[in-house]
Amino acid sequence: MLNILRKNAQSVVVQAIVVIIALVFIFWGVGGKIKDNPNALAVVNGKEIPYHDFQKSYERTVETYKQQFGGQLPPGVLQGSELKEQVLDRLIQEELLRQGAEQVGITVSAEAVQRKIQAMPAFSVNGRFDLAAYRSVLEHNRLSPTSFEAGIRNDLLSGRALKAIGSFAVVPEQEVRSWIGYIDEEIKLAYGSVRSDDYVSRVQVTDEALASWYETAKQRYKTAPQCKLLYLAFPFADDLAQVTVNDEAIQAYYQEHAATYNTPEQRRARHILFRVTGEDSPETRKFKQTEAEKVLARIKAGEDFAKLARQFSEDGSKDKGGDLGLFARGQMVQPFEDSVFSLKKGEVSGIVETPFGFHIIKVEEIAPAATQTVAEASPSIRKALEQKGVKAVTFKRASAAYEAIIRAGSMTKYSETPGVHPVLRTDFFTQDAPPKKGMAANPAFVQAAFALRKGELSSLVETESGYAILFVDDIKESVVPELASVRDRAAAEYRKEKSVELARTAAEELLRKAREEKNWPSALPRKESDYLKRTGPVGAMPENLRQDAFQHLGRDVFPEKVLAVDTTFYLYQILDSREGSGEMDATKRRLLEQQLQEVGRNMLLADWLGQLRKEARIRTNARMLQ
Repeated sequence: MLNILRKNAQSVVVQAIVVIIALVFIFWGVGGKIKDNPNALAVVNGKEIPYHDFQKSYERTVETYKQQFGGQLPPGVLQGSELKEQVLDRLIQEELLRQGAEQVGITVSAEAVQRKIQAMPAFSVNGRFDLAAYRSVLEHNRLSPTSFEAGIRNDLLSGRALKAIGSFAVVPEQEVRSWIGYIDEEIKLAYGSVRSDDYVSRVQVTDEALASWYETAKQRYKTAPQCKLLYLAFPFADDLAQVTVNDEAIQAYYQEHAATYNTPEQRRARHILFRVTGEDSPETRKFKQTEAEKVLARIKAGEDFAKLARQFSEDGSKDKGGDLGLFARGQMVQPFEDSVFSLKKGEVSGIVETPFGFHIIKVEEIAPAATQTVAEASPSIRKALEQKGVKAVTFKRASAAYEAIIRAGSMTKYSETPGVHPVLRTDFFTQDAPPKKGMAANPAFVQAAFALRKGELSSLVETESGYAILFVDDIKESVVPELASVRDRAAAEYRKEKSVELARTAAEELLRKAREEKNWPSALPRKESDYLKRTGPVGAMPENLRQDAFQHLGRDVFPEKVLAVDTTFYLYQILDSREGSGEMDATKRRLLEQQLQEVGRNMLLADWLGQLRKEARIRTNARMLQ
């Protein structure tokens, strides 16, 4: 149910409701200390939470954080015991929820657990549950079927308890009307801007001021390391003539890779998705299904499928009119695939339900299965075999040159020997700006070069086009240049930075006078907006002006501070505010009621869990968290 709030995070209603939820879901402290069983991390009403359960949950939490931060956690995130306490608290809450569900008579059958597992994509092969895949995935994650199935049972039990308790939530009509009035409120603004670009010419650059500023900014001018090379290049293309590929080799390759040349039947389809998840309420599912049926009726009446997909689909393909491109069997979930491959070209399905929600599907193209003959595949096979064979020839030639360099004692002495492979040279270059032509432009070549120190000889370096041998002739280390050598660039950036400060100061002074005099400052050009609601089009005015203005209704005519958008600073004046019509179309009203219903459920659940917590006997072993 919280997913509804997350999915609609930009909704004005949800933004306000989230504040309420945040006040309800507080971080509960854990209870007393464990004395009887030192091997348990916590005991909840006599039910132990083993340390290994906590450790697995903690590792999953850490992995989630890593993914959110791009694979690398910021320093200090895992220091201290706060994260561990949060994970333990979550486990205690889950245990309380399971116990509470059992107390009110909620049960989960073995068949329900089985159906849940069989519907999981991780255990599917070609869209169907596969027992071998199930066992393999569990083994890879160091889970036994017994413990995994117990976890699924507990999850289902918790979900049913949440749904049962939440079903008592009621949204009064007056609350709905109050929210509609809140959403429908309108304001009209005057606004103006102070641009930093207008102040660049006013910045005076003195030697003393620039030198002082450069001391604080000089690290941004630090040069990149550079290297200068001697190298030998051995392109594969030079040895292709020595590689012979006969018809027998082509035939053998074709037979060995026969599956590569068989293309199964493929179909190109569009779809319109009305997304539903397992956490959505029955009311939400029914609403989405009804919406799908309405759109299907419009398609049958002759409206353009792609246009309707752009308007209604809740899927990443909506911008392409729902186009999913060509795909074969085994690439889509089973109900979707079965529908697509049962339709004829141009036909539209009925409502198709999958784990993702409700789909309407149209088949646009059918590409029949085809097999490429050996004659058709021969050119590409010949090229692949030539590339494979030439590597050995080129490697042998490069290895002989490498041995000659070692015998000569250096790349320089090798180059002085008559008749040897030509030694090439580069000028100084950086890793971000390598030579533009030849093998030296290859990323593998550049990476190998900057892994060496001055005077070092590389091993054989393989690139896409051949082999190379590198010798670092010289290196320029990274340095901070003297101000004199970068003065023009530094002066330009100094002016730009100081112009922002001047613009901010000017805008703040204009705002100060406006607030004192309660009038728009004559020195600032003024624009006016249309009447604006809390959401919807905002015109040329920045969005954060509208957001700030709605927060100041009934307070001041002018904002408390200037609003910065990049290097431009804005002022505004609230000219008028008014109530809207108080009307809302049926679809939007239904969605609002569902959102308020979800909030009511969360409030009930918070109260219920809080009572369970208050009545529970909870003991913890704090030493195990250290």
